[in-house]
Amino acid sequence: MNVEEFREYCLSFKGVHEKMPFPNVTDPYSRDVLCFYIGDKWFCFVNIEVFDFCCIKCQPDKIGELQTDYIGIKPGWHMNKKHWISVYFNQDVPDKKIKELVENPYNIVIKSLTQKDRETLL
Repeated sequence: MNVEEFREYCLSFKGVHEKMPFPNVTDPYSRDVLCFYIGDKWFCFVNIEVFDFCCIKCQPDKIGELQTDYIGIKPGWHMNKKHWISVYFNQDVPDKKIKELVENPYNIVIKSLTQKDRETLL
């Protein structure tokens, strides 16, 4: 998977928009982070220049198992380690699994929205 395929997949979900929220930070890595949102809630992000890993929101009860099963899944970079994982590309995590890991938090965020917000965004 390359950065454009990843981006297109994330944007394929209904109501998702993208934004680069850190253009003025001093850290060059963070400046190139592209976040994927539903409304004002982000569920996934990736560095579009380096494209070494993505950070994905994850259910806390799944994180330990995922980290045991895959060398390429680590605690979330710069995020709450209880709710986020970093998934490294070009390691042992298949693209199909990465897509599944992106879809799960999308569904969780959608369910967390109010009925009114779901109707507005979707």
